[in-house]
Amino acid sequence: MSAAANPDGTFSAADIEAGRRLFVGDWNFLSAANSSASLPKMAAPEIAFAGRSNVGKSSLINALVGRRALARVSRTPGRTQELIFFAGPGTGASRLVLVDMPGYGYAAAAKIQIAAWTGLIHEYLVGRATLMRVYLLVDSRHGLMTADEDILAVLDQAAVSYQIVLTKSDHAVPAELTARTQAVETLLRQHPAAYPTVLATSAATGTGVPELRAAIARLLQQRSSI
Repeated sequence: MSAAANPDGTFSAADIEAGRRLFVGDWNFLSAANSSASLPKMAAPEIAFAGRSNVGKSSLINALVGRRALARVSRTPGRTQELIFFAGPGTGASRLVLVDMPGYGYAAAAKIQIAAWTGLIHEYLVGRATLMRVYLLVDSRHGLMTADEDILAVLDQAAVSYQIVLTKSDHAVPAELTARTQAVETLLRQHPAAYPTVLATSAATGTGVPELRAAIARLLQQRSSI
């Protein structure tokens, strides 16, 4: 899957409204998978969220769907050890599925667990025809770290379209956030599967959440027009 068009990262009022409509309605837990055999059947388009433990994946998913506790937020790093699937309104291919991927970079997990998670994630990435894009979440206060860059290589190798989303932007100094965004976008030019622009978000304040919804809605619209 290649990066989509419209690389300028701008969104019209119509884009924002399409994103809002996409996430309106009831969202529910669909399933959890800790092995390739337990993955749900492929039907609806899927958007996955990856990132280091404690980067704010669950909080951002909750902000997207407008619910406080759809995805479980934990103060314990590395607690999510499965692929968690959440389904939006509708049935079959007409609905959207969000996937909360296990956090990485948490050294306290046993090596055998880390190997199992890594294998599951690899199988999911390379074998999931319904996977539209991975949003790789990066803490805006720190920028890309070694573990993040390792994941970029994995995504490139799997030829999965991905985009970087900076989280917790309300905790970053504006000038530093701008510089960090530009630095990440410069680095992404070296990665063929990466979408070229970066989105900055805050689950706490809602900053960037309408734009992320719009980006997902635009992606699905492009899919349906092919």
